[in-house]
Amino acid sequence: MENEEMEMIGRHSLAHVMAKAIMKLYPKTKLTIGPAIEDGFYYDLDTAESFTEDVLPKIEKEMKNIISHNEKFVRREVSKAEALEMFKDNEYKTELINELPENEVISVYYLGDDFVDLCRGPHVESAGKLQNFGYKLAKINGAYWRGNEKNKMLQRVYAYAFKDKKQLADYLNMLEEAKKRDHNKLGRELEFFTTVDYIGQGLPIMLPRGAKTIQILQRFVEDEEEKMGYLLTKTPYISKNDLFKISGHWDHYKDSMFVLGDENKDKEVFCLRPMTCPFQYQVYLNRPRSYKDLPMRLGETSTLFRNEASGECHGLIRVRQFTISEGHLMVRPDQLEDEFKMCLDLATKILKILGLYDDVTFRFSKWDENNKEKYIGTKEQWENVQGVMRKILTDLKVDFYEADGEAAFYGPKLDIQIKNVFGKEDTIITIQIDFQIAERFGMVYTDSDGQKKFPYIIHRTSLGCYERTLAYLIEKYAGALPLWMSAEQIRVMSITDDSMDYAEEINKKLLSCGIRSKLDLRNEKIGYKIREASNYKVPYMILVGKDEKENQTISYRARKNVQENGVKLDDFIAKIKQEIKTFAR
Repeated sequence: MENEEMEMIGRHSLAHVMAKAIMKLYPKTKLTIGPAIEDGFYYDLDTAESFTEDVLPKIEKEMKNIISHNEKFVRREVSKAEALEMFKDNEYKTELINELPENEVISVYYLGDDFVDLCRGPHVESAGKLQNFGYKLAKINGAYWRGNEKNKMLQRVYAYAFKDKKQLADYLNMLEEAKKRDHNKLGRELEFFTTVDYIGQGLPIMLPRGAKTIQILQRFVEDEEEKMGYLLTKTPYISKNDLFKISGHWDHYKDSMFVLGDENKDKEVFCLRPMTCPFQYQVYLNRPRSYKDLPMRLGETSTLFRNEASGECHGLIRVRQFTISEGHLMVRPDQLEDEFKMCLDLATKILKILGLYDDVTFRFSKWDENNKEKYIGTKEQWENVQGVMRKILTDLKVDFYEADGEAAFYGPKLDIQIKNVFGKEDTIITIQIDFQIAERFGMVYTDSDGQKKFPYIIHRTSLGCYERTLAYLIEKYAGALPLWMSAEQIRVMSITDDSMDYAEEINKKLLSCGIRSKLDLRNEKIGYKIREASNYKVPYMILVGKDEKENQTISYRARKNVQENGVKLDDFIAKIKQEIKTFAR
């Protein structure tokens, strides 16, 4: 196992060992697919009984037994007819085989004489080669066959696997540390959000602490956009599907939309908006436009709805309803690079202020010319605009990598990628070049030569999905958000009953200065109050008792284990304001 490719081959081989172990222990199981993945492997199974995690040690024990027997992996090529006969009792394998071209080479792999699986391979020579591999069966999840919720729900047995036992131990230790920062756990404990089964997957309830943090982020982003000449819009959450037929979303994105009504039965069919762009175009179309009107920068804090599969929904990172800092810029060709740079500068500035910039990577997402039905436009158009975008990214010295098949259906994009604490990657911000939709909507401008022309459209977010961003912030700071974005910045606590009135005065002054302060006058020991505020990761605690009242001072305790006594309130307020103003972390 000398390199990454060999490690993946080992993982794939272990998936077959696990499948054989499962078939021996639970012979009525039907195997589907079992790929190697970045940190291990999994196998999706149609089982006669529901597995619980109690079965994992039994399966692991049987895997060790199989490895110890050192049976060989043997590849055999078969015809399509032979393959269908071999797997005639497994409708999942049969479906996969039937989809293969008639002339394609089909291979199966034997592991010993009593196990065979449909597989392209490759594998290690024999099971004994896996003796020193570090692996651990981790969990059992539900998974729809081929990821389609209309299909049967299967059971996915997931395992971690690495080329030696030390790497496995290190990875398991990393996971334990990651769990302490997992927003899906920590965000609930700190009362940022909750979910309710009878409301539905991917529909989080933002609790006051989370709602306030998102409001702070929204106001910050909207203020930054206004400084850069964005015009604010407010558009409907719902539209007739006619709008999405014009934009192309109906043909290329309908499966991800919430559709209200049936085209075959209803006079009008409506959709919850999955994006704001076709609505904002109506602002441009409201009156004739000249080259002097461009660039036109439109921005909106948009609530959007996307029909994510329930199994894909996760905490605040992947949800069905979310809010986004969505904007669209209509620009002339000669303005494209400068406006793109401005969008990137704004995104970069915001990420740096949030403290997330060092955690992101930049992906140039291109079309897949082998899957043309996913996109609109010709090969020549795509190659031209992708060349333009590559030049822009190169000119701006963006350190990017390229990915085929990740473009929007109407144009290429720059995706700013970030990983959660468990290493799963998602997009946090995107900037897209659209070279086609303007023509579909008849969005023209009169150029300086008197000719009617179509503008380029830049689709962009300044921050992306606020819910997702909050998840990454919770994980980044382990819930201890920087002062400027904390829902509760200061908690004022009375130590004695006769200091309550003084505590109230302090709290009122803080609030009047725009500082988010809360008052704790409960008849509890001060140690209890401090522990509670610490558990909620409140940045500062002000403690006032008899001495503070008499001297008209305060004692304060910072989240970073700093305590100061005998401080003038005005001096403390000046310190807090400076920390907020500079976005200190």
